[in-house]
Amino acid sequence: MSRTARRRRPAGQSPAPDTPRVLIVGGGFAAFHCARELERLLDPDEAQVTLASPNDYMLYSPLLPHVAAGTLNPTDIAVPLRRTLHRTLRAPCSIIGVDLERKVCVAHPVIGKDHLVPWDRLALCPGSVTRTFSIPGLIDHGRGMKTLAEARGLRDHVLAQLELGNTVSDPAERASHCTFVVVGAGYAGAETAALLQSFTRRALSRFINLRPHDLHWMLVDVAKSVLPELGEELGATALGMLHKQGIDVRLGVSVEKVEQTVVHLSDGDSPGCRTLVWTAGVTASPLLATLGLETGRSGRLVVTPTLQTPEHPDVFAAGDAAAVPDLTQEPGAITPPTAQHAQRQGVTLARNIAHSLRGEPCEDYRHHNLGLVVDLGGTRSVAKPLGLNLHGLPAQVVSRGYHLSALPSMRARSKAAASWVTHAALGEDYVRVGDDAGTGTLGELRDEARYLSADEARALADELTDSPG
Repeated sequence: MSRTARRRRPAGQSPAPDTPRVLIVGGGFAAFHCARELERLLDPDEAQVTLASPNDYMLYSPLLPHVAAGTLNPTDIAVPLRRTLHRTLRAPCSIIGVDLERKVCVAHPVIGKDHLVPWDRLALCPGSVTRTFSIPGLIDHGRGMKTLAEARGLRDHVLAQLELGNTVSDPAERASHCTFVVVGAGYAGAETAALLQSFTRRALSRFINLRPHDLHWMLVDVAKSVLPELGEELGATALGMLHKQGIDVRLGVSVEKVEQTVVHLSDGDSPGCRTLVWTAGVTASPLLATLGLETGRSGRLVVTPTLQTPEHPDVFAAGDAAAVPDLTQEPGAITPPTAQHAQRQGVTLARNIAHSLRGEPCEDYRHHNLGLVVDLGGTRSVAKPLGLNLHGLPAQVVSRGYHLSALPSMRARSKAAASWVTHAALGEDYVRVGDDAGTGTLGELRDEARYLSADEARALADELTDSPG
């Protein structure tokens, strides 16, 4: 029996009324690792820990491009909280407001009415959202790559575009279905473009009217290099791999306007395109702007090295939501919003909450970056573990090994490894698995309203026949 299991509160037994309440906001890397470490550090009677998140899983977001490309299943990177957290009360809700003076949060549950959640220690780990700009048409026609639903939806959408392109005879219309633009040449954008380009290239053999020259993948970024975090040498290597793969990389170029069938770029090109994937950065959760506390770049909450807010020492923050001082760099440096830092900040956050509850001094967060791994598919990978430049097969081994080790349970590691092996051995299932049935009520699932009467079908046929389009 594990130590955590032995220290679990007996079933049906509520905490004492004076038990301190710890509320963790969010369900990502920082929140999950904070909750798990608190279970290890605290006895049941030391605190009642609640994790507020609308999802019942922790998303391992670095592998979202693999879900979009079909090399992993969605559940492979969704770590179930019920399997991994044993004494934490999971509240299925979003925190939409915080009263710092009264020490309560306003919770919006997945079903039901809003209610208040009190706390004595508040850990703000709501993560980040996709950063967008005032580009006409972007919100209406762009697609994100930040959530599991977006990754799965992107895969279905890409397959649908290939199916539609396979059925049309007009070359321009076919090109618009088979042209895909990814904006943002950082980690997420480069992996998304590379893995999905490989996915669509392999899929062409399943479409009788499509040829390799019909496929056009573009990677666009206003920056002058791809993957700048890797440094000049590895960045150039990655750029060469993308070019060799057949991806049209446009650097120093921005998106000016997005329409349903056209993307207008700053270099004067306006390719026909029905798929634009936006991966150009993130910004902190909008919740943080409502607190009245100091925020820094990208809306991240300013905290001390102990992850406490200067104005309220009982309010902590970590992960993408916090501007955490990087004590391993020059003064003034802030840790980047990466999974590597969020995971380790979550552990430090838990330790400092435990210190705070026990009246002990808190410890500073300090972590030396372990490097970056980028999986571009097959042996097209680059990695920089501990400052060592790798590319090709060694980088691929390091990349997959790092991700497997970072997944927080043996079950999750086994599932991901099995999916990679199965995909390599048996290939793809080119199937769209999404649905458009809304919430799935009986009324929504009934489809009689989708059909036309004979007179309606005849009238519409006449209209479409006479239409010049």
